[in-house]
Amino acid sequence: MFFRFISYTRILVAPTISACIAFIFIPQNVLAEQTIIVIGDSLSSGYGLRIESSWVTMLQERMTAEGYGYEIINASVPGDTSSGGLARLPALLDSYSPVIVIIELGGNDGLRGQSVEQLRENLRAMLRLTEAQGAMPILTGIQIPPNYGALYTSQFAKTYPELSEEFSVPLVEFLMKGVALNSELMQSDGIHPNESGNRVMMENVWTILVNFL
Repeated sequence: MFFRFISYTRILVAPTISACIAFIFIPQNVLAEQTIIVIGDSLSSGYGLRIESSWVTMLQERMTAEGYGYEIINASVPGDTSSGGLARLPALLDSYSPVIVIIELGGNDGLRGQSVEQLRENLRAMLRLTEAQGAMPILTGIQIPPNYGALYTSQFAKTYPELSEEFSVPLVEFLMKGVALNSELMQSDGIHPNESGNRVMMENVWTILVNFL
């Protein structure tokens, strides 16, 4: 399948990074009437891989193969946090009027040891903004390594199911289920999934998403 690529530039707050590029991709042979936004970080941007190998691209291909007329806007930025995603979301909602927004954020918050309560408030705000736009949010759960301490990792992991219940929105329980502890599905950095790992993540998302298409 041929994809048209449009650069999506985001200036990051981090002093060592001036800009990051994610990609918006739209199948040329599908006249989609409805849009899905994926707003995330490097796990969804295809970091370290060809864009064709990211789970978001695979998801677009799966939907097209199954006959669903949607186009995916991949607004994922490597290194982004829930604060960054919250800042970017209003413009994305206004620009694309999506029917579904898949929110994959929080991993970098956790890896930086940021406040779990702040993460919750940021995600709450994103859920409210999405629903106010008339779109359905889907949360994707993230977990962090146990070396961050039992209390912190437990509070972090509870964030996603608790918000899913609070807002009555769909939840992908753990985006990297079946991937995180399998070295054969990870890149050499031990953090980002390889192409095979991205395929597993796509299936994790598809299992939930397909019920709402």
